[in-house]
Amino acid sequence: MSELFDEVDEEVRREQLKQLWDKYSLFIIAVAILIVAAVGGWRGYQYLEAKKAAEAGDAFNKAVELSEQNKHSEAETAFSDLVAKGPYGYRLLSRFRLAAEVETRDPKAAVQMFDELAADRGIGAEQQELARIRAGGILVDTATYSDMKQRLEADTAPSATFHHVARELLALSAVRANDSTAARQWLDMISSDADTPPSVRSRAEALQALLPPVAKS
Repeated sequence: MSELFDEVDEEVRREQLKQLWDKYSLFIIAVAILIVAAVGGWRGYQYLEAKKAAEAGDAFNKAVELSEQNKHSEAETAFSDLVAKGPYGYRLLSRFRLAAEVETRDPKAAVQMFDELAADRGIGAEQQELARIRAGGILVDTATYSDMKQRLEADTAPSATFHHVARELLALSAVRANDSTAARQWLDMISSDADTPPSVRSRAEALQALLPPVAKS
């Protein structure tokens, strides 16, 4: 008897499934097609992005080679093309490299490009800081100490990524401006910081030796 009921139940289930299929088959097929298409589209997108990244990497390396061969005009053109067309990562790297190439012919224009990077909130804080440092490195021999301090003082904080370089640039600027008090401030900060790189510390000691002796009271 139980076998009869089992057969009836199975028949009922089959009939219910058939009704569901008849009612929703088009919807089920459409969803399946959409899933397959979405997966295929995503795989295709990943392939194209990987291809573009590889092509951009090759183009970036070639631009760097041109720069190393002192073919700055050609390198500038190559980096400009990457800035316009490359994926985000290579586009950002190329903006920095392009500014460096421009520096070889027009330092003022290069400073402006680094300033634009420093003001760009669409890039990381560390990249903005690096741009300020690069601009400061170009200006250290020509800008006033006041201008350099305004640009870089915030980047001398221990939490800043490039604080050792920022301190050294401000010390150099102060020495150039004959501001011994400010120069000693930055040089003392450099020498008292246990994390100061040896190369920076060595240059700071050389600058310290150039300063006039402190007047005795």
